[in-house]
Amino acid sequence: MSSQSISTDNSAPNSDSAGAPDLGKNAGDAVLSGHKIAKRVTGPEGTLTILHELDIEIHAGEAVAIVGASGSGISTLLGILAGLDTPSEGQVNLLNQPISTLDEDARARLRAGRVGFVFQSFQLLPGLTALENVMLPLELVGEADAANRARAMLEQVGLEHRAGHQPLQLSGGEQQRVALARAFVSQPALLFADEPTGNLDSATGDKVIELMFSLRKKQGSAVVLVTHDNTLAERCDRILRMGNGRLEAV
Repeated sequence: MSSQSISTDNSAPNSDSAGAPDLGKNAGDAVLSGHKIAKRVTGPEGTLTILHELDIEIHAGEAVAIVGASGSGISTLLGILAGLDTPSEGQVNLLNQPISTLDEDARARLRAGRVGFVFQSFQLLPGLTALENVMLPLELVGEADAANRARAMLEQVGLEHRAGHQPLQLSGGEQQRVALARAFVSQPALLFADEPTGNLDSATGDKVIELMFSLRKKQGSAVVLVTHDNTLAERCDRILRMGNGRLEAV
C-alpha cells in the first residue's frame, strides 16, 4: 500500500507494546507528526529534493520503523522529526508543540527529559564515566536525585559494576547499553533510534535490541527507529519504507 499520508491503526498492537504503562496520553494521541515535510538543498548542479512533502504521525506508545537504502533520505527525515534539522517546507509537531519555527535552544528545551536518542556511534561523552553519562539528561532538567536514578538505570541494563568506567574502557555492546540507559533514564515519551545495532556484531546487536524493546515496553515510550535491518524493523508495530524521498507503508 502506498501513501503520502501515513497514520496508524491502534486496534491491534503487537506483543512488544502490550501492557505498557499509561504515560498520561490516550492510546491514539500523536506524540509526533509532520505535515508536508519537504527538504531541498542547493549545490553546484542545482537544487536537489531529498524529501517530497511527507506526512507522518507517530502515536503514544507505538514503535515505528523507517527503512530504506543508503541515500534514501531516512536520516534526513529522522533529524527533522527530532528537531535536529529544519525542513525547507512543512510543519513538525513534537509532543504537541510546533517546532519548525523554534530556534535550536528552544527545541533542545522541549526535548529535555522527554525525548531520548540512541545512535549507531553511541555518542557517549568520553571524559565522563558511564554513571555520569546516564546522569546527563536528569541533570539537564534539574533532577535532584540524578545519581541514584542513573545507578538504578545502569542496573537495569546490567552495567552497575561498570558505573565508574569511561566509554573507552567499555566494549561496543556495553557502550550501547549505557546509551540505552541514558536514553530511558528520564522515562521519555518518545525515543529516536538511528541504526542502534549498526556498529555491533550480530549476537551483541540482538541482545541490545531485546533490551531496548524490553525497556520500551516497561516505560511505554513511543519509538521511531531508522534501520536497514528488516528483521529489526519487523519488531515494530508499523514499518514505513523510504524511497526517492517518499514514504510508503509496508
